[in-house]
Amino acid sequence: MSDKKKVVVAFSGGLDTSFTVMYLAKEKGYEVYAASANTGGFSEEQLKQNEENAYKLGAVKYVTLDVTREYYEKSLKYMVYGNVLRNGTYPISVSSERIFQALAIARYANEIGADAIAHGSTGAGNDQVRFDMTFLVMAPGKEIITLTRDMALSRQEEIDYLNKNGFPADFAKLKYSYNVGLWGTSICGGEILDSAQGLPESAYLKHCTKEGTEQLRLTFEKGELKAVNDVVYDDPIKAIQKVEEIGAAYGIGRDMHVGDTIIGIKGRVGFEAAAPMLIIGAHRFLEKYTLSKWQQYWKDQVANWYGMFLHESQYLEPVMRDIEAMLTTSQRNVNGTAILELRPLGFSTVGVESKDDLVKNKFGEYGEMQKGWTAEDAKGFIKVSSTALRAFYASHDFDDELK
Repeated sequence: MSDKKKVVVAFSGGLDTSFTVMYLAKEKGYEVYAASANTGGFSEEQLKQNEENAYKLGAVKYVTLDVTREYYEKSLKYMVYGNVLRNGTYPISVSSERIFQALAIARYANEIGADAIAHGSTGAGNDQVRFDMTFLVMAPGKEIITLTRDMALSRQEEIDYLNKNGFPADFAKLKYSYNVGLWGTSICGGEILDSAQGLPESAYLKHCTKEGTEQLRLTFEKGELKAVNDVVYDDPIKAIQKVEEIGAAYGIGRDMHVGDTIIGIKGRVGFEAAAPMLIIGAHRFLEKYTLSKWQQYWKDQVANWYGMFLHESQYLEPVMRDIEAMLTTSQRNVNGTAILELRPLGFSTVGVESKDDLVKNKFGEYGEMQKGWTAEDAKGFIKVSSTALRAFYASHDFDDELK
């Protein structure tokens, strides 16, 4: 049996993780296991290329860990229930993916009895926290190796090393870097580094190819997307992909997110996320019809914390399971179809069809006619409601208070 130490490399196929595989195998003598954790962002062609490259770089074994369904069931579903958008803008695409990629890598490292886990994060971003924290909790005692962070090598030095050692891949510096996933694509670099600039059309991977307008019908059962334009999907992942296909043709879901990173500095990222923005927009609209005022209020409070904890690598905090339970029970009456109108670069809400529609009730129609109370009841309600204000202003001068 080999006496070499085993290391699992979280392998994306990019420059940093390619360098890591070769350097650990060739210079440090590790038995390298390259693992690509797929949360829905890799194509079959990319995964095949990752496998070929991993072996060329010196890995003794390559695996694809498909956690797309786990990612949906344990994260995306709850983000829809909570209408989670960080700072009211960003659908937490990369943040949530990284947690589940890290969980998959840690499980695999434990399974094969690895001595160490390596990843390609730098020391200036959020991902180092997400990977390290997950590994520390899920794979205690295993060494965490981060060559990019620790050796402070330039991209060119990594490229030169790979080329010198027989891996002539072209990792030329691109103007933009992309992270493509099931829940949207993030865009970094280029004009994003200048706070005063936005992204040009050329920076986006998906472009507006449709003109005019069309209606999109999204049907939910207990808060979960079940049908797109009245076509029922047994697989929610395929339903998400269908919404993305429809919305991306209008260039919907583009925006710029500015927020506080885990390590304390401000971060800026562009993104395009047609499916999340349309699904969350439709779901929130349907909830306005089907939830009570206080259900909406308290759900928004815990959902905000859920998104924040997810972004800041606190997915394993036990309170997250409690929040998920609350979000799940809040969805018991969120049933029906939300109708949206799509147009180039945007959409608007139209209406809903739901058996749980609280707008339709026997007590009255807003602005039209009351049925559950009399005019005298209304006068009495208003008078009692004003009691606290009338008591206050009986003792204080109105004009002084409003200066």
